Amino acid sequence: MAGLKHNSPTPQSLTVHGQSQILEVGFSDGRTFRIPFELMRIYSPSAEVQGHGPGQEVLQTGKRSVGVQSLEPVGNYAVQPTFSDGHESGIFSWDYLYFLGDQQDKLWADYERRLQAAGVARDDPMPEKAGHACGH
Repeated sequence: MAGLKHNSPTPQSLTVHGQSQILEVGFSDGRTFRIPFELMRIYSPSAEVQGHGPGQEVLQTGKRSVGVQSLEPVGNYAVQPTFSDGHESGIFSWDYLYFLGDQQDKLWADYERRLQAAGVARDDPMPEKAGHACGH
């Protein structure tokens, strides 16, 4: 299985831990990450979360108890989870999963900062969304 970048570590094992809401990924460089489903969901690489350009990101809230209902392979380079809240448009490349695992502490801190700046709490429900041009 190849990563998107030459010589990138690739997954040797993927384990979905439904009870603890963790995706455990063992990589070819010997590192293993336990990535919370919530972190995956709030940093989904989808347009619904990331927007279509810089500054269009949509802050995700109310995702603490999100589960992963399925995890489908995408070629030899990624997986596509279906989350329990219905979100299924994010394709997580091996490189992106490695980034999420490796940068968890920084990503959580950034998320907390963004929540505070927006004046919302982690467990607040997502606001009702108005029509979105890409259909998500």
